[in-house]
Amino acid sequence: MAAAQGSSVVPSSAKVDFLKLQNGSDIRGVAVGGVEGEPVNLTEPVTEAIASAFAAWLLNKKKADGWRLTLGITTAGHDVLQFGLASTPAMFNSTLTEDEINHCPVDGAIMITASHLPYNRNGLKFFTSAGGLNKADIKDILERASRIYEDSSHGSTQELEQASKGEVSNVDYMSIYASDLVKAVRKSAGNKEKPLEGLHIVVDAGNGAGGFFVDKVLKPLGAITTGSQFLEPDGMFPNHIPNPEDKTAMKAITQAVADNKADLGIIFDTDVDRSAAVDSSGRELNRNRLIALMSAIVLEEHPGTTIVTDSVTSDGLTTFIENKLGGKHHRFKRGYKNVIDEAIRLNTIGEESHLAMETSGHGALKENHWLDDGAYLMVKLLNKLAAARILNPNVVSKVLTDLVEGLEEASVTVEIRLKIDQNHADLKGGSFRDYGEAVFKHLENTISKDEYLCKALKNYEGVRVSGYGGWFLLRLSLHDPVLPLNIEAPSKDDAIKLGLAVLTAVSEFPALDITALNKFLQQ
Repeated sequence: MAAAQGSSVVPSSAKVDFLKLQNGSDIRGVAVGGVEGEPVNLTEPVTEAIASAFAAWLLNKKKADGWRLTLGITTAGHDVLQFGLASTPAMFNSTLTEDEINHCPVDGAIMITASHLPYNRNGLKFFTSAGGLNKADIKDILERASRIYEDSSHGSTQELEQASKGEVSNVDYMSIYASDLVKAVRKSAGNKEKPLEGLHIVVDAGNGAGGFFVDKVLKPLGAITTGSQFLEPDGMFPNHIPNPEDKTAMKAITQAVADNKADLGIIFDTDVDRSAAVDSSGRELNRNRLIALMSAIVLEEHPGTTIVTDSVTSDGLTTFIENKLGGKHHRFKRGYKNVIDEAIRLNTIGEESHLAMETSGHGALKENHWLDDGAYLMVKLLNKLAAARILNPNVVSKVLTDLVEGLEEASVTVEIRLKIDQNHADLKGGSFRDYGEAVFKHLENTISKDEYLCKALKNYEGVRVSGYGGWFLLRLSLHDPVLPLNIEAPSKDDAIKLGLAVLTAVSEFPALDITALNKFLQQ
């Protein structure tokens, strides 16, 4: 099993609500003190109990499925491979890699990360060869961890002591993973050793785990990488938040491309499961543009395939995928796991899908085991560049930009968060989710009476409406008592008209904080 090295569970008498650590299909908590109002709840004993619970869960899973236990996870103990600094996609990949010398494939993998969250947060992601664990799996593991933690508090540690007898080995798995990325680019260029020779590509790792892409991927392929920045890991993120959706982060990589007269810029999030790019002219290739670009590449390889995206993608993207590229756009729910699972589901019922992407920069391909891998997405772009350079050695990133020519883009794009006060009397003792559903029903009734607005015929979460040349989506946050409102429009006046339509409906719900919406409308 690939995981971080740790000692046996430390007995503790502190009461811990393990289920509050669940964040969808991940575990998130506060690991470092010092922030007022955020007590530490992801302690060493808690983390070790969770790791032990994952091992027990994995053992049951493997036995039930009849899979071989490659590293001898038994009741007498389990062996651990310590990968050191790694990316989230690499951890999943380690469950698939056939490499007997390095003890791969592993039976399960744990990634320690809280992505781009503040320094005091940390978290855990879990993988088997079937992919990332789902919400039900995480709940199961946390319930097991709670029992293990309680047992350790009462001195019932015999099983835990036995389970700590496995061996710990250090493996440089990132080199194995990176070599596979290099091979993929070389293959696309007719097995040319240095297909990117002469291309100047800068990388911004945002002080996350993505710095490996420079030395282990781009340089072996012949690329010039001078000007790459923030490659050294630093959880304080001293330069900018490593997030391809963040304006400051995108400005940083855009500036690096300009300063170094580079042909292409690449930026990763903290754990490299998300990415974005910038072309030589400084045009950002993220959000809808990156989905459009990846759709163009995938639809060349698989004509007519269905592209699955999250709910906040634009109407312009739908037109681009369906009218220009000849594909089908299936706009689903927010949440990268939701998007990936939906693409997998479509394939099982006979609707071919090869790409699942979220505007956040999460993207997964069928050819890559439905793994959301930011590095692999960038390799798909490099493949396109490398293949084009066989025909014309002078080709630069314009070949990528040309692929999104014709994508209609809104002038105004905004997200406004309407918070629900869970203690407000208007909830009448109900949940914030019930309250949100009541808001949606009232909004639908209001919209039906407006001749300038049209509710989307197909929509899987919240209320999506088109009008005034744009659209809005009001939905419920995946985890928080918040109703995010996304608006896209050709002008500020049109965006305000859409915002006013929402305001008319939500003003009748006193538990909603509409301050941010009013502020937008008064600008």
